[in-house]
Amino acid sequence: MPDPSTLIPFVIASAILVLIPGPAVLYIVSTGIGRGRRMALASMLGIETGALFHVAAAAVGLSAVVASSVVAYSVVKYAGAAYLIYLGIKTLRDRGESNPLRIPGATSARGAFKRGVIVNILNPKLALFFLAFLPQFVVPARGSVPSPSVSGQLVFLGLLFISVAIVIDGVYAMTSGMIGNLLNRSERFARVQNRLAGATYIALGATAAVTGSNSK
Repeated sequence: MPDPSTLIPFVIASAILVLIPGPAVLYIVSTGIGRGRRMALASMLGIETGALFHVAAAAVGLSAVVASSVVAYSVVKYAGAAYLIYLGIKTLRDRGESNPLRIPGATSARGAFKRGVIVNILNPKLALFFLAFLPQFVVPARGSVPSPSVSGQLVFLGLLFISVAIVIDGVYAMTSGMIGNLLNRSERFARVQNRLAGATYIALGATAAVTGSNSK
């Protein structure tokens, strides 16, 4: 466990960072508006589960490999960008009659959860974020790399960050879900939102593809 004196600053910093909307938040909000509260919560849990992959990667050093290897970073980066663009195209082409807001491939909470996991695993910037952010709160004196003590601190901080994210992203999910449940009654709005959601995914994918490794 890291030095207790660093935990409060870490939680505050984590909360500020999570509050800033990014691809994960936009995915949760789009799902909430499009499919309601239950699906939004499922997508949020998927996002946080995907983040566990990056916590483990940071602890074992995989993030360092991705950060230092242009090829490794590019593979994950473009795979994630391609997946976001794929989501956007599928959403724009969706012609669901019973519910125009239906998110393609996520017709159940289980589907929304799986998609959230994929979205966050294929996010190399999250790997770089953990690599850059978590070590700032690790106390080297408690161990030296690859000391289990340092790895343990990284895992603890990563899980703490995810716990903070669950609370904040949960609020995003609940709020967007409540709005979605109300707006789902409007077929006209549903079609407009479907186009906006598709355009958002494509824009996120295109942005991820063209931004450098230093972008957040």
